[in-house]
Amino acid sequence: MRVVGILGALLIGGLNVASSQVVVSNSDDPTLYTYCQQFQTLYTQIREQQVTPDSARMQFSGIMHALQTRFHSMESYRQDSLQRDSLRRTGLYFSFPLRGYTTSAIGGTHGEGYRGTGFDLFDYTVRGSHPAQDIFISDRNQDVIDDRTGKPVDILAMSRGLVLAIETAWKPGSEYRGGNWIWVYDPTLHGLFYYGHNSEVAVSPGQWVQAGQKLGEMGRTGFNAYKTRSPTHLHLMYLQIKPDGLPQPGNIYEWLLTAKLSK
Repeated sequence: MRVVGILGALLIGGLNVASSQVVVSNSDDPTLYTYCQQFQTLYTQIREQQVTPDSARMQFSGIMHALQTRFHSMESYRQDSLQRDSLRRTGLYFSFPLRGYTTSAIGGTHGEGYRGTGFDLFDYTVRGSHPAQDIFISDRNQDVIDDRTGKPVDILAMSRGLVLAIETAWKPGSEYRGGNWIWVYDPTLHGLFYYGHNSEVAVSPGQWVQAGQKLGEMGRTGFNAYKTRSPTHLHLMYLQIKPDGLPQPGNIYEWLLTAKLSK
């Protein structure tokens, strides 16, 4: 009952939170869409430092437990840890997140750009970690157009899931680090994918996406990504949801190496 109370209070309180992203329902399942609203509100509150880290953790855990319960009621998403590990190892579950690019675009020689130590999703003042893989495109003049094709580069979903939240209103000069971002919840893995620095976002909260489906277009949005010292890239993070409902960053380098490529 306490979790239900937390979720209800969060949804009601979220109606008065200032956010640059207005959520408009487009889901056939209002229960799932409610979780999208709650997540969008909470993430905005964390960014605006309008909620304490402890309160944010409790609310986040409630949302994740509710999502897991909702999907586990569906037979197609009820999987044990051995089944999930098998999926991840097959090389058939994931799609590479940049259309027209291969694993050579991943930052570093062996994906060593990942640094998970010190990560805290719930305290916006914490800096220094990089629990993600950056994937770069050829864009010498930094106009977010692929030098090879003369076109924008599509950002693709790594796996199937529910679009939980998006940001589309980032402006140059903003100190927000992620720019225009997309959160997707994968109910099979019970984890979250975060796609940051997009120029365009092509999906909406409550929408269901398949692996390889277009989510947006490569950009340079975000406090650091917008600076000329930063090559144009996708910031891709994965958070595994633990039994307590809290996130643990995971290095997805091996997943990227086996992911299906898209032309």
